[in-house]
Amino acid sequence: MATLPQRVRDEHRELRVRIEVLRTLADSIGSADAESIREGVGQAYAFLIHQLIPHAQAEEQVFYPTVGRLLRALEATQTMSRDHLEVIRLTEELEALRLHVFYTPVSEADERALRRVLYGLYAIIKLHLAKEEEIYLPILEARLAASEVDGLVQAMEGMVMEAKSSLSTIEPRE
Repeated sequence: MATLPQRVRDEHRELRVRIEVLRTLADSIGSADAESIREGVGQAYAFLIHQLIPHAQAEEQVFYPTVGRLLRALEATQTMSRDHLEVIRLTEELEALRLHVFYTPVSEADERALRRVLYGLYAIIKLHLAKEEEIYLPILEARLAASEVDGLVQAMEGMVMEAKSSLSTIEPRE
């Protein structure tokens, strides 16, 4: 079984590929046709809801409490939790914009708002993943016993599956 830090790095590698799509989509707004924008925003929203947010929820329930315990400061991960709240807020804003541009022509104001939200999501998520890998994963690698790693891996996987199943009823509305 891969260690927790390696599994997290592998999952982050997959997430990074997907978050690059957020930046690419934001870059295309203003030059792409309205249908491409609508499709891209729908795909971005689906990724956030079905992949990224379940990952964040598992971190909140399993990963961060472990890091807090190891650092003997449960509040040590509060800034990371705040990142998650901002990603959720921006995802909700993206959904509102997605619904708006689905039913109306895409205006210049819509384009500016979409770019702002997509670039914001991109920057927050990219920095967030880097902080986890550069700060928290080395702590886990240095301080966790193999049995604890196995337990964390199982708990994280279970939480991701639970989060995904609770979100499976949330589909983009049209």
